[in-house]
Amino acid sequence: MPDTRGKRSSENGGHAAQRGPDGDRGRTGDRGPDGNRAPTGNPRAAEDRNAGADPAPLRITDTTLRDAHQSLLATRLRLEDMLPAVEMLDEVGFHSLEVWGGATFDACLRFLGEDPWERLRELRRRFKKSRLQMLLRGQNLVGYRHYPDDVVAEFVRRAVGNGIDVMRIFDALNDVRNMEKAIEVAKAEGAHVQGTVCYTISPIHGVDSFAATARELAELGVDSICLKDMAGIIAPYDAEAVVRRIKEEVGLPVQLHCHHTSGMAAMAYLKAAEAGVDAVDTAISTMAMGTSQPPTESIVAALASTPRDTGLDLDLLARIAAYFKEVRKKYRDFDVGTTVDVNVIRYQIPGGMYSNFVSQLEEQNALDRLPDVLAELPRLRKEMGYPPLVTPSSQIVGTQAVLNVLGGERFKLVTKETKAYMKGLYGRPPGPVDEEVRRKVIGDEEPVAVRPADLLSPGLEEAEKEVSPLAESVEDVLSYALLPQVARKFLEERLAARTRVDQGLLEDLRGQEARKVYPAP
Repeated sequence: MPDTRGKRSSENGGHAAQRGPDGDRGRTGDRGPDGNRAPTGNPRAAEDRNAGADPAPLRITDTTLRDAHQSLLATRLRLEDMLPAVEMLDEVGFHSLEVWGGATFDACLRFLGEDPWERLRELRRRFKKSRLQMLLRGQNLVGYRHYPDDVVAEFVRRAVGNGIDVMRIFDALNDVRNMEKAIEVAKAEGAHVQGTVCYTISPIHGVDSFAATARELAELGVDSICLKDMAGIIAPYDAEAVVRRIKEEVGLPVQLHCHHTSGMAAMAYLKAAEAGVDAVDTAISTMAMGTSQPPTESIVAALASTPRDTGLDLDLLARIAAYFKEVRKKYRDFDVGTTVDVNVIRYQIPGGMYSNFVSQLEEQNALDRLPDVLAELPRLRKEMGYPPLVTPSSQIVGTQAVLNVLGGERFKLVTKETKAYMKGLYGRPPGPVDEEVRRKVIGDEEPVAVRPADLLSPGLEEAEKEVSPLAESVEDVLSYALLPQVARKFLEERLAARTRVDQGLLEDLRGQEARKVYPAP
Protein backbone atom coordinates (compact mmCIF):
# COMPACT_ATOMS: atom_id res chain seq x y z
CA MET A 1 0.00 0.00 0.00
CA PRO A 2 1.61 3.32 -1.03
CA ASP A 3 2.78 5.80 1.54
CA THR A 4 1.07 9.11 0.76
CA ARG A 5 2.61 11.18 3.51
CA GLY A 6 3.95 14.48 2.24
CA LYS A 7 7.64 14.73 1.37
CA ARG A 8 7.88 18.09 3.00
CA SER A 9 11.35 19.25 2.10
CA SER A 10 10.53 19.23 -1.61
CA GLU A 11 6.74 19.36 -2.00
CA ASN A 12 6.00 21.90 0.68
CA GLY A 13 8.48 24.60 -0.07
CA GLY A 14 11.13 23.44 2.41
CA HIS A 15 8.44 23.12 5.04
CA ALA A 16 10.24 20.51 7.10
CA ALA A 17 13.32 22.66 7.42
CA GLN A 18 11.48 25.66 8.85
CA ARG A 19 12.29 25.18 12.53
CA GLY A 20 13.27 27.68 15.14
CA PRO A 21 15.44 27.14 18.22
CA ASP A 22 12.52 25.51 20.07
CA GLY A 23 11.99 22.98 17.29
CA ASP A 24 8.72 24.44 16.01
CA ARG A 25 7.97 24.49 12.31
CA GLY A 26 6.85 27.10 9.88
CA ARG A 27 7.37 30.22 11.92
CA THR A 28 8.92 32.30 9.18
CA GLY A 29 5.53 33.90 8.60
CA ASP A 30 5.48 35.75 11.94
CA ARG A 31 5.34 39.53 12.08
CA GLY A 32 6.73 41.86 14.65
CA PRO A 33 4.89 44.82 16.18
CA ASP A 34 5.95 47.06 13.28
CA GLY A 35 4.12 44.83 10.80
CA ASN A 36 7.33 43.60 9.16
CA ARG A 37 7.94 39.90 8.77
CA ALA A 38 10.24 38.47 11.39
CA PRO A 39 13.46 36.87 10.19
CA THR A 40 13.66 33.12 9.70
CA GLY A 41 14.01 31.40 13.05
CA ASN A 42 11.97 31.68 16.20
CA PRO A 43 12.01 35.04 17.96
CA ARG A 44 9.25 33.74 20.22
CA ALA A 45 11.54 31.45 22.16
CA ALA A 46 13.16 34.49 23.74
CA GLU A 47 9.72 36.03 24.32
CA ASP A 48 8.60 32.94 26.21
CA ARG A 49 11.75 32.91 28.31
CA ASN A 50 11.34 36.59 29.13
CA ALA A 51 7.62 36.45 29.92
CA GLY A 52 6.86 39.04 32.54
CA ALA A 53 9.45 41.49 31.21
CA ASP A 54 8.23 43.51 28.21
CA PRO A 55 4.85 42.19 26.98
CA ALA A 56 5.11 40.40 23.66
CA PRO A 57 2.76 40.93 20.72
CA LEU A 58 -0.40 38.86 21.08
CA ARG A 59 -0.32 36.00 18.60
CA ILE A 60 -3.36 35.06 16.57
CA THR A 61 -4.47 31.62 15.39
CA ASP A 62 -6.96 31.81 12.54
CA THR A 63 -9.88 29.33 12.62
CA THR A 64 -11.64 30.33 9.38
CA LEU A 65 -10.85 27.09 7.56
CA ARG A 66 -11.90 24.80 10.44
CA ASP A 67 -13.81 25.85 13.54
CA ALA A 68 -15.43 28.95 12.05
CA HIS A 69 -17.27 27.13 9.29
CA GLN A 70 -17.87 24.12 11.54
CA SER A 71 -19.64 26.49 13.93
CA LEU A 72 -21.53 28.64 11.42
CA LEU A 73 -21.97 26.58 8.25
CA ALA A 74 -22.41 23.02 9.56
CA THR A 75 -18.82 22.16 8.50
CA ARG A 76 -19.79 22.39 4.83
CA LEU A 77 -17.05 24.69 3.49
CA ARG A 78 -15.46 22.97 0.50
CA LEU A 79 -11.79 22.91 -0.39
CA GLU A 80 -12.51 24.67 -3.68
CA ASP A 81 -13.75 27.68 -1.71
CA MET A 82 -10.74 27.66 0.61
CA LEU A 83 -7.97 27.59 -1.97
CA PRO A 84 -8.47 31.08 -3.48
CA ALA A 85 -7.88 32.59 -0.03
CA VAL A 86 -4.77 30.59 0.85
CA GLU A 87 -2.21 33.00 -0.59
CA MET A 88 -3.73 35.95 1.30
CA LEU A 89 -4.01 33.97 4.54
CA ASP A 90 -0.41 32.83 4.16
CA GLU A 91 0.79 36.45 4.01
CA VAL A 92 -0.89 37.60 7.24
CA GLY A 93 1.67 36.18 9.65
CA PHE A 94 -0.68 34.18 11.86
CA HIS A 95 0.69 32.20 14.79
CA SER A 96 -0.97 29.23 13.06
CA LEU A 97 -4.03 28.40 10.98
CA GLU A 98 -6.44 25.75 12.19
CA VAL A 99 -7.42 23.87 9.03
CA TRP A 100 -8.17 20.25 9.99
CA GLY A 101 -9.62 17.97 12.63
CA GLY A 102 -12.71 18.31 14.76
CA ALA A 103 -15.81 17.52 12.72
CA THR A 104 -14.23 18.40 9.36
CA PHE A 105 -12.87 14.87 8.85
CA ASP A 106 -16.32 13.31 9.16
CA ALA A 107 -18.00 16.05 7.13
CA CYS A 108 -15.56 15.64 4.22
CA LEU A 109 -16.40 11.95 3.91
CA ARG A 110 -20.08 12.05 4.88
CA PHE A 111 -21.36 15.19 3.16
CA LEU A 112 -18.82 16.65 0.76
CA GLY A 113 -17.42 13.66 -1.09
CA GLU A 114 -13.91 14.90 -0.29
CA ASP A 115 -10.96 12.92 0.97
CA PRO A 116 -9.93 14.72 4.20
CA TRP A 117 -6.35 13.54 3.76
CA GLU A 118 -6.16 15.01 0.27
CA ARG A 119 -7.63 18.25 1.62
CA LEU A 120 -4.79 18.42 4.14
CA ARG A 121 -2.14 17.61 1.55
CA GLU A 122 -3.47 20.25 -0.84
CA LEU A 123 -3.56 22.92 1.87
CA ARG A 124 -0.01 21.99 2.91
CA ARG A 125 1.17 22.35 -0.67
CA ARG A 126 -0.40 25.82 -0.96
CA PHE A 127 0.64 27.26 2.42
CA LYS A 128 4.34 28.10 2.09
CA LYS A 129 4.97 30.17 5.25
CA SER A 130 2.36 29.29 7.86
CA ARG A 131 2.01 26.60 10.47
CA LEU A 132 -1.04 24.38 10.00
CA GLN A 133 -2.95 23.24 13.07
CA MET A 134 -5.55 20.59 13.83
CA LEU A 135 -7.90 19.70 16.69
CA LEU A 136 -7.62 16.12 17.96
CA ARG A 137 -10.06 14.57 20.44
CA GLY A 138 -7.39 12.58 22.27
CA GLN A 139 -8.07 8.84 22.12
CA ASN A 140 -11.23 9.65 20.12
CA LEU A 141 -9.07 11.18 17.35
CA VAL A 142 -11.62 12.78 14.99
CA GLY A 143 -14.33 10.22 15.71
CA TYR A 144 -16.78 9.56 18.50
CA ARG A 145 -15.37 6.65 20.49
CA HIS A 146 -12.07 5.47 21.89
CA TYR A 147 -9.76 3.87 19.34
CA PRO A 148 -6.94 1.38 19.99
CA ASP A 149 -3.44 2.71 20.52
CA ASP A 150 -2.18 1.40 17.18
CA VAL A 151 -4.88 3.35 15.34
CA VAL A 152 -4.15 6.48 17.39
CA ALA A 153 -0.41 6.23 16.77
CA GLU A 154 -0.71 5.71 13.02
CA PHE A 155 -3.32 8.46 12.66
CA VAL A 156 -1.09 10.98 14.44
CA ARG A 157 1.94 9.95 12.39
CA ARG A 158 0.01 10.35 9.15
CA ALA A 159 -1.51 13.68 10.20
CA VAL A 160 1.94 15.13 10.90
CA GLY A 161 3.41 13.49 7.81
CA ASN A 162 0.72 14.98 5.59
CA GLY A 163 1.21 18.51 6.84
CA ILE A 164 0.12 19.22 10.42
CA ASP A 165 2.55 21.34 12.44
CA VAL A 166 0.54 22.08 15.59
CA MET A 167 -1.64 19.43 17.21
CA ARG A 168 -4.14 20.66 19.79
CA ILE A 169 -5.15 17.61 21.82
CA PHE A 170 -8.07 17.52 24.24
CA ASP A 171 -10.21 15.07 26.17
CA ALA A 172 -13.86 15.75 26.97
CA LEU A 173 -13.34 14.78 30.63
CA ASN A 174 -9.93 16.43 31.04
CA ASP A 175 -8.61 12.91 31.68
CA VAL A 176 -4.98 13.19 30.63
CA ARG A 177 -4.72 9.40 30.30
CA ASN A 178 -6.87 9.76 27.18
CA MET A 179 -4.37 12.23 25.72
CA GLU A 180 -1.05 10.62 26.59
CA LYS A 181 -0.70 8.31 23.56
CA ALA A 182 -1.47 11.06 21.05
CA ILE A 183 0.89 13.43 22.87
CA GLU A 184 3.67 10.85 22.92
CA VAL A 185 3.45 10.12 19.20
CA ALA A 186 2.98 13.73 18.11
CA LYS A 187 6.09 14.75 20.04
CA ALA A 188 8.07 11.88 18.52
CA GLU A 189 6.98 13.06 15.06
CA GLY A 190 8.24 16.59 15.73
CA ALA A 191 4.93 18.44 15.93
CA HIS A 192 4.24 21.28 18.33
CA VAL A 193 1.96 19.61 20.88
CA GLN A 194 -0.64 21.77 22.59
CA GLY A 195 -2.25 20.13 25.60
CA THR A 196 -5.79 21.32 26.21
CA VAL A 197 -7.79 22.13 29.34
CA CYS A 198 -11.55 22.14 28.66
CA TYR A 199 -13.23 24.99 30.51
CA THR A 200 -16.56 24.43 32.21
CA ILE A 201 -18.54 25.75 35.14
CA SER A 202 -19.45 23.52 38.07
CA PRO A 203 -18.94 23.29 41.85
CA ILE A 204 -15.83 21.13 41.33
CA HIS A 205 -14.25 23.18 38.55
CA GLY A 206 -12.26 26.34 39.15
CA VAL A 207 -8.87 27.96 38.88
CA ASP A 208 -7.25 25.24 40.99
CA SER A 209 -8.63 22.31 39.00
CA PHE A 210 -7.77 23.86 35.64
CA ALA A 211 -4.23 24.63 36.80
CA ALA A 212 -3.89 21.05 38.07
CA THR A 213 -4.85 19.65 34.66
CA ALA A 214 -2.38 22.01 33.00
CA ARG A 215 0.37 20.75 35.32
CA GLU A 216 -0.43 17.14 34.39
CA LEU A 217 -0.17 18.03 30.72
CA ALA A 218 3.12 19.81 31.28
CA GLU A 219 4.46 16.65 32.92
CA LEU A 220 3.63 14.77 29.71
CA GLY A 221 5.92 17.17 27.84
CA VAL A 222 3.48 19.34 25.90
CA ASP A 223 4.87 22.49 24.29
CA SER A 224 2.01 24.81 25.20
CA ILE A 225 -1.37 24.87 26.94
CA CYS A 226 -4.74 25.75 25.43
CA LEU A 227 -7.63 26.83 27.64
CA LYS A 228 -10.61 25.74 25.54
CA ASP A 229 -13.94 27.46 26.19
CA MET A 230 -15.99 25.37 23.79
CA ALA A 231 -19.35 26.61 25.09
CA GLY A 232 -18.47 30.31 24.97
CA ILE A 233 -19.31 30.79 28.65
CA ILE A 234 -16.07 32.03 30.21
CA ALA A 235 -16.47 35.47 31.78
CA PRO A 236 -13.71 38.05 31.20
CA TYR A 237 -12.43 38.15 34.77
CA ASP A 238 -12.51 34.36 35.02
CA ALA A 239 -10.42 34.16 31.85
CA GLU A 240 -7.92 36.55 33.40
CA ALA A 241 -7.71 34.51 36.62
CA VAL A 242 -7.30 31.10 34.98
CA VAL A 243 -4.73 32.29 32.44
CA ARG A 244 -2.72 34.06 35.12
CA ARG A 245 -2.64 30.97 37.35
CA ILE A 246 -1.62 28.61 34.55
CA LYS A 247 1.09 31.01 33.39
CA GLU A 248 2.45 31.29 36.92
CA GLU A 249 2.37 27.60 37.81
CA VAL A 250 3.17 25.83 34.55
CA GLY A 251 5.58 28.19 32.81
CA LEU A 252 4.46 27.26 29.29
CA PRO A 253 2.91 29.46 26.60
CA VAL A 254 -0.86 29.66 27.07
CA GLN A 255 -3.46 30.06 24.32
CA LEU A 256 -7.15 30.89 24.83
CA HIS A 257 -9.86 29.47 22.58
CA CYS A 258 -13.36 30.92 22.95
CA HIS A 259 -16.63 30.93 21.06
CA HIS A 260 -18.56 34.17 20.71
CA THR A 261 -21.85 32.47 21.60
CA SER A 262 -22.51 34.44 24.79
CA GLY A 263 -21.03 37.69 23.44
CA MET A 264 -18.25 37.71 26.06
CA ALA A 265 -15.37 36.18 24.09
CA ALA A 266 -13.68 39.38 22.87
CA MET A 267 -13.83 40.81 26.39
CA ALA A 268 -12.37 37.58 27.72
CA TYR A 269 -9.52 37.89 25.23
CA LEU A 270 -8.68 41.41 26.36
CA LYS A 271 -8.61 40.44 30.04
CA ALA A 272 -6.55 37.36 29.19
CA ALA A 273 -4.15 39.56 27.22
CA GLU A 274 -3.68 41.67 30.34
CA ALA A 275 -2.90 38.46 32.24
CA GLY A 276 -0.20 37.52 29.73
CA VAL A 277 -1.94 35.02 27.45
CA ASP A 278 0.38 34.27 24.55
CA ALA A 279 -2.15 33.62 21.79
CA VAL A 280 -5.87 33.62 21.07
CA ASP A 281 -8.09 32.08 18.38
CA THR A 282 -10.05 34.33 16.03
CA ALA A 283 -11.84 34.09 12.68
CA ILE A 284 -11.94 36.57 9.84
CA SER A 285 -14.82 38.98 10.51
CA THR A 286 -17.18 37.64 7.85
CA MET A 287 -16.82 34.15 9.36
CA ALA A 288 -16.83 35.27 13.00
CA MET A 289 -19.16 35.80 15.96
CA GLY A 290 -22.26 33.79 16.76
CA THR A 291 -21.04 30.30 17.64
CA SER A 292 -17.73 31.03 15.88
CA GLN A 293 -14.74 32.93 17.30
CA PRO A 294 -14.35 36.70 17.80
CA PRO A 295 -13.36 38.65 14.67
CA THR A 296 -9.66 38.94 13.99
CA GLU A 297 -9.90 42.55 12.86
CA SER A 298 -11.54 43.70 16.11
CA ILE A 299 -8.82 42.15 18.27
CA VAL A 300 -6.10 43.58 16.01
CA ALA A 301 -7.63 47.07 16.17
CA ALA A 302 -8.24 46.91 19.92
CA LEU A 303 -4.58 46.15 20.62
CA ALA A 304 -3.05 48.52 18.07
CA SER A 305 -0.37 50.82 19.51
CA THR A 306 -0.34 48.89 22.80
CA PRO A 307 2.39 46.60 24.14
CA ARG A 308 0.32 43.63 22.87
CA ASP A 309 -0.03 45.05 19.33
CA THR A 310 -0.40 42.06 17.00
CA GLY A 311 1.30 43.78 14.08
CA LEU A 312 -1.20 42.27 11.63
CA ASP A 313 -2.21 44.22 8.53
CA LEU A 314 -5.85 45.34 8.67
CA ASP A 315 -5.92 46.11 4.94
CA LEU A 316 -4.92 42.55 4.10
CA LEU A 317 -7.45 41.19 6.59
CA ALA A 318 -10.13 43.33 4.93
CA ARG A 319 -9.41 41.71 1.56
CA ILE A 320 -9.73 38.26 3.12
CA ALA A 321 -12.99 39.28 4.79
CA ALA A 322 -14.39 40.50 1.47
CA TYR A 323 -13.61 37.15 -0.13
CA PHE A 324 -15.34 35.11 2.57
CA LYS A 325 -18.32 37.45 2.60
CA GLU A 326 -19.08 36.29 -0.94
CA VAL A 327 -18.22 32.65 -0.26
CA ARG A 328 -20.56 32.51 2.72
CA LYS A 329 -23.53 33.34 0.49
CA LYS A 330 -23.10 29.97 -1.24
CA TYR A 331 -23.77 28.22 2.06
CA ARG A 332 -26.84 30.15 3.17
CA ASP A 333 -28.87 26.94 3.54
CA PHE A 334 -26.53 25.87 6.35
CA ASP A 335 -25.87 29.29 7.90
CA VAL A 336 -26.92 29.52 11.56
CA GLY A 337 -26.31 33.28 11.78
CA THR A 338 -24.28 35.33 14.22
CA THR A 339 -26.60 36.37 17.03
CA VAL A 340 -25.77 36.09 20.73
CA ASP A 341 -27.49 33.13 22.39
CA VAL A 342 -28.62 34.21 25.87
CA ASN A 343 -29.52 30.61 26.72
CA VAL A 344 -25.80 29.87 26.91
CA ILE A 345 -25.49 32.41 29.71
CA ARG A 346 -28.71 31.35 31.43
CA TYR A 347 -28.09 27.60 31.38
CA GLN A 348 -24.29 27.48 30.97
CA ILE A 349 -24.51 24.95 28.14
CA PRO A 350 -23.21 25.08 24.56
CA GLY A 351 -25.58 26.74 22.11
CA GLY A 352 -25.69 23.61 19.96
CA MET A 353 -26.82 21.60 22.95
CA TYR A 354 -29.80 23.89 23.55
CA SER A 355 -30.83 23.71 19.90
CA ASN A 356 -30.52 19.90 20.02
CA PHE A 357 -32.93 19.82 22.96
CA VAL A 358 -35.44 21.83 20.96
CA SER A 359 -35.01 19.57 17.92
CA GLN A 360 -35.34 16.32 19.90
CA LEU A 361 -38.43 17.53 21.74
CA GLU A 362 -40.08 18.82 18.58
CA GLU A 363 -39.64 15.38 17.00
CA GLN A 364 -41.52 13.90 19.98
CA ASN A 365 -44.19 16.64 19.95
CA ALA A 366 -43.00 17.49 23.45
CA LEU A 367 -41.52 20.98 23.17
CA ASP A 368 -43.58 21.98 26.21
CA ARG A 369 -41.23 19.75 28.27
CA LEU A 370 -38.19 21.92 27.48
CA PRO A 371 -38.22 23.59 30.94
CA ASP A 372 -38.23 20.11 32.51
CA VAL A 373 -35.24 19.03 30.42
CA LEU A 374 -33.32 22.18 31.33
CA ALA A 375 -34.08 21.49 35.00
CA GLU A 376 -33.01 17.85 34.63
CA LEU A 377 -29.67 18.71 33.06
CA PRO A 378 -27.83 20.14 36.11
CA ARG A 379 -29.16 17.32 38.30
CA LEU A 380 -28.00 14.67 35.84
CA ARG A 381 -24.66 16.36 35.28
CA LYS A 382 -24.02 16.35 39.03
CA GLU A 383 -24.89 12.64 39.22
CA MET A 384 -22.44 11.94 36.38
CA GLY A 385 -19.55 13.78 38.04
CA TYR A 386 -19.84 17.15 36.26
CA PRO A 387 -18.41 16.27 32.84
CA PRO A 388 -17.52 19.28 30.65
CA LEU A 389 -20.16 19.60 27.95
CA VAL A 390 -18.14 18.96 24.81
CA THR A 391 -18.15 16.11 22.26
CA PRO A 392 -18.94 13.35 23.16
CA SER A 393 -20.03 14.06 26.76
CA SER A 394 -22.47 16.79 25.72
CA GLN A 395 -24.32 14.32 23.51
CA ILE A 396 -24.32 11.64 26.22
CA VAL A 397 -25.63 13.90 28.97
CA GLY A 398 -28.08 15.73 26.71
CA THR A 399 -29.72 12.63 25.27
CA GLN A 400 -30.03 11.01 28.69
CA ALA A 401 -31.61 14.16 30.11
CA VAL A 402 -34.30 14.05 27.42
CA LEU A 403 -34.94 10.34 28.06
CA ASN A 404 -35.21 10.92 31.80
CA VAL A 405 -37.92 13.52 31.23
CA LEU A 406 -39.90 11.82 28.48
CA GLY A 407 -39.54 8.27 29.83
CA GLY A 408 -41.80 8.92 32.79
CA GLU A 409 -39.19 7.55 35.20
CA ARG A 410 -35.57 8.60 35.50
CA PHE A 411 -33.19 6.04 33.94
CA LYS A 412 -36.05 3.83 32.79
CA LEU A 413 -34.47 4.24 29.36
CA VAL A 414 -30.66 4.38 29.23
CA THR A 415 -28.46 4.81 26.17
CA LYS A 416 -25.52 2.51 25.58
CA GLU A 417 -23.29 5.60 25.74
CA THR A 418 -24.55 6.44 29.23
CA LYS A 419 -23.82 2.87 30.31
CA ALA A 420 -20.32 3.09 28.87
CA TYR A 421 -19.75 6.43 30.61
CA MET A 422 -20.86 5.02 33.97
CA LYS A 423 -18.54 2.04 33.48
CA GLY A 424 -15.62 4.42 32.97
CA LEU A 425 -15.14 3.51 29.32
CA TYR A 426 -14.89 7.17 28.31
CA GLY A 427 -12.42 7.94 31.07
CA ARG A 428 -12.38 9.16 34.64
CA PRO A 429 -15.26 11.54 35.45
CA PRO A 430 -14.01 14.87 36.86
CA GLY A 431 -15.98 14.42 40.08
CA PRO A 432 -17.55 11.56 42.04
CA VAL A 433 -20.42 9.75 40.33
CA ASP A 434 -23.64 9.14 42.26
CA GLU A 435 -23.33 5.46 43.18
CA GLU A 436 -27.08 4.88 43.38
CA VAL A 437 -27.47 6.17 39.85
CA ARG A 438 -24.50 4.12 38.67
CA ARG A 439 -26.15 0.95 39.99
CA LYS A 440 -29.38 1.82 38.20
CA VAL A 441 -27.46 2.16 34.97
CA ILE A 442 -24.93 -0.71 35.05
CA GLY A 443 -26.28 -2.98 37.80
CA ASP A 444 -23.64 -5.10 39.52
CA GLU A 445 -20.95 -4.43 36.92
CA GLU A 446 -17.85 -2.76 38.30
CA PRO A 447 -16.47 0.38 36.65
CA VAL A 448 -13.06 0.03 35.06
CA ALA A 449 -10.10 1.49 36.88
CA VAL A 450 -7.60 1.42 34.01
CA ARG A 451 -7.10 3.71 31.06
CA PRO A 452 -10.00 2.79 28.75
CA ALA A 453 -7.78 2.22 25.71
CA ASP A 454 -5.88 -0.47 27.63
CA LEU A 455 -8.97 -2.65 27.21
CA LEU A 456 -8.96 -2.39 23.41
CA SER A 457 -7.30 -4.84 21.05
CA PRO A 458 -5.22 -3.49 18.15
CA GLY A 459 -7.49 -2.44 15.31
CA LEU A 460 -5.42 -1.34 12.32
CA GLU A 461 -4.66 -4.76 10.85
CA GLU A 462 -8.28 -5.87 11.10
CA ALA A 463 -9.46 -2.65 9.46
CA GLU A 464 -7.02 -3.19 6.59
CA LYS A 465 -8.35 -6.71 6.02
CA GLU A 466 -11.94 -5.47 5.95
CA VAL A 467 -11.42 -2.59 3.54
CA SER A 468 -8.38 -3.72 1.53
CA PRO A 469 -10.19 -4.08 -1.81
CA LEU A 470 -11.18 -0.41 -1.60
CA ALA A 471 -8.23 1.16 0.23
CA GLU A 472 -5.44 2.68 -1.83
CA SER A 473 -3.36 3.94 1.09
CA VAL A 474 -2.86 3.65 4.83
CA GLU A 475 -4.85 6.88 5.10
CA ASP A 476 -7.84 5.13 3.52
CA VAL A 477 -7.54 2.35 6.08
CA LEU A 478 -7.46 4.91 8.89
CA SER A 479 -10.57 6.63 7.55
CA TYR A 480 -12.31 3.25 7.62
CA ALA A 481 -11.01 2.41 11.10
CA LEU A 482 -12.47 5.65 12.44
CA LEU A 483 -15.76 5.81 10.53
CA PRO A 484 -16.41 2.39 8.96
CA GLN A 485 -19.80 2.93 7.32
CA VAL A 486 -19.14 6.49 6.21
CA ALA A 487 -15.66 5.74 4.86
CA ARG A 488 -16.74 2.56 3.07
CA LYS A 489 -19.47 4.45 1.24
CA PHE A 490 -16.99 7.18 0.25
CA LEU A 491 -14.41 4.65 -0.95
CA GLU A 492 -17.02 2.70 -2.93
CA GLU A 493 -18.23 5.85 -4.63
CA ARG A 494 -14.66 6.87 -5.40
CA LEU A 495 -13.99 3.49 -7.01
CA ALA A 496 -17.27 3.61 -8.94
CA ALA A 497 -16.41 7.06 -10.29
CA ARG A 498 -13.03 5.82 -11.50
CA THR A 499 -14.15 2.47 -12.92
CA ARG A 500 -17.76 3.30 -13.74
CA VAL A 501 -18.70 0.19 -11.78
CA ASP A 502 -21.29 0.48 -9.02
CA GLN A 503 -19.49 -1.24 -6.15
CA GLY A 504 -22.65 -1.47 -4.06
CA LEU A 505 -24.51 -3.21 -6.88
CA LEU A 506 -21.54 -5.50 -7.40
CA GLU A 507 -21.60 -6.50 -3.73
CA ASP A 508 -25.36 -7.16 -3.97
CA LEU A 509 -24.84 -9.40 -6.97
CA ARG A 510 -22.07 -11.26 -5.17
CA GLY A 511 -24.40 -11.78 -2.24
CA GLN A 512 -27.15 -13.09 -4.48
CA GLU A 513 -24.71 -15.48 -6.13
CA ALA A 514 -23.57 -16.75 -2.75
CA ARG A 515 -27.16 -17.43 -1.71
CA LYS A 516 -27.98 -19.55 -4.78
CA VAL A 517 -28.44 -23.30 -4.23
CA TYR A 518 -27.03 -25.68 -6.83
CA PRO A 519 -27.71 -29.44 -7.06
CA ALA A 520 -24.90 -31.68 -5.90
CA PRO A 521 -22.84 -33.07 -8.78
